[in-house]
Amino acid sequence: MTVRPFGLSPEQTRVLGVLAEKAATTPEAYPLSSNAVRTACNQRSSRDPVVSYDEEIVKAAMLSLRERDLAKTIRGASSRVFKHAHTLDRLGLAEPEVAVLAVLMLRGAQTVGEIKTRTERQHPFAALEEVDAVLRALATRPEPLLEQLARGPGQKEARWRHLLEAEPEPGEEPPPEAPEADLSPPPVQHESLAEEATARSDGLEEISRRLDALEHGLEELRRELDAG
Repeated sequence: MTVRPFGLSPEQTRVLGVLAEKAATTPEAYPLSSNAVRTACNQRSSRDPVVSYDEEIVKAAMLSLRERDLAKTIRGASSRVFKHAHTLDRLGLAEPEVAVLAVLMLRGAQTVGEIKTRTERQHPFAALEEVDAVLRALATRPEPLLEQLARGPGQKEARWRHLLEAEPEPGEEPPPEAPEADLSPPPVQHESLAEEATARSDGLEEISRRLDALEHGLEELRRELDAG
């Protein structure tokens, strides 16, 4: 049986992933208020699955993370608002390792290439080999934090997943991932399809950046209102 040292729920995993992500991508607005945590958990971009948590779910998840010493809540000297931060550094994790874990917590199992692309804003890896080295380091700790999944039928690359959540109960195993579709274009169409895919990817990343900027603006407005 795979060792799972923390046994988190999906809600706790989402909140911890959000704290780890926003510490790197919006440091000027970090630590996060409870409202900011909830908003980031419920983002429709860069999240899989998309969820709709209410305030009570977020509060319960934060309480549990604090009890496990994976997060902390602080209160500024001149603020009435409590703020939340992760404490993954107590596990001896470096910035690249936190970035990889955050992406896996927020988007589920992924290939090395997907992880490299999606950690760009948290920690830009120069090459796939660097990502692979971090993955293997996290997988070979005394208490492994992630593992490599066997390739399923039709899948071209193996995926990695984190081990922070509890094992599913019998009968609750998630459905197997669908085989990867072979979308290799005919040689004469290769360049045009590649350009289209690149443009689509760039568009999605731009939407994600705009949503993050909007969330930051809303958080700044909330802080100004609280201060007033």
